[in-house]
Amino acid sequence: MKHAILGAGGIGGFIGAALARAGHEVTLIVRSPQHPRQIRLESKILGDFTAEVRTATTLPKGMDVLWVTVKSQQLEDALTAAPASELGDAQVVPLLNGVEHVARLREVYGRERVTPGVIGVESERVAPGLFRQLSPFARVELAGPRASEIAAELATAGIPAVEAREEGAMLWRKLAGLASMALTTTSLQAPVGAVRADPVWLARMLAVAGETCAIARAEGADVDVAAIREFILTVPDAMRSSMQKDRAAGNPIELDAIAGAVQRAGRRNGVPTPVVDELVARLA
Repeated sequence: MKHAILGAGGIGGFIGAALARAGHEVTLIVRSPQHPRQIRLESKILGDFTAEVRTATTLPKGMDVLWVTVKSQQLEDALTAAPASELGDAQVVPLLNGVEHVARLREVYGRERVTPGVIGVESERVAPGLFRQLSPFARVELAGPRASEIAAELATAGIPAVEAREEGAMLWRKLAGLASMALTTTSLQAPVGAVRADPVWLARMLAVAGETCAIARAEGADVDVAAIREFILTVPDAMRSSMQKDRAAGNPIELDAIAGAVQRAGRRNGVPTPVVDELVARLA
């Protein structure tokens, strides 16, 4: 398969480097024509290596997969570099945080052209062309028309990937765990271990998981709050959320895509979100 990656940040770099090393043709869609074509990944699960990629400022023709890995607040601007008229036969695979972006991408590209996905990993861009994957795990779930085929492609690159049984459960399960860790680590400006070590902050983190799972069930998604709480209680102490890193660096944070999506769905379904609301007020 030929892969185009819209968003050469921590997630896009991780996916792109792994696929390129496995021998797949990878094109990074970037703003600058001077972006390095030799990229380096320092990975806890894949090792350290360099890989050759192509670069382009707009979506090339003839791609099989268009990975969308930008930050949620960058999505609208990024889509101008990948217009539907140039998509051809490519399948669009978003790995964004939140749940609301899927409807927007289907509006742009068509329902059958979008295979939603989620990724569990801590990965960051250190510099243009240099990426660091820090977590001792990485896992992709996909749900859509070509999910099994694309998951198999990732597996050849060493990234565990599976086809999810139900799209809504997949998206809300990821959001429940992410919101719990992102809102608390960013508010406290500390890694997950520090949140868990403080009984007050631990209670907040677990409460966010509970509120989000209640909303997910109201939305018709079958999520297991016990499994999500077990996950956030067992991730490495040093793990930091991308939201926390963005706030520390003075960059815009994905507050609306993560917490805003929870609040809007809560209001829509009459499910209260007092702890999420409290943390949003702190961060806003």
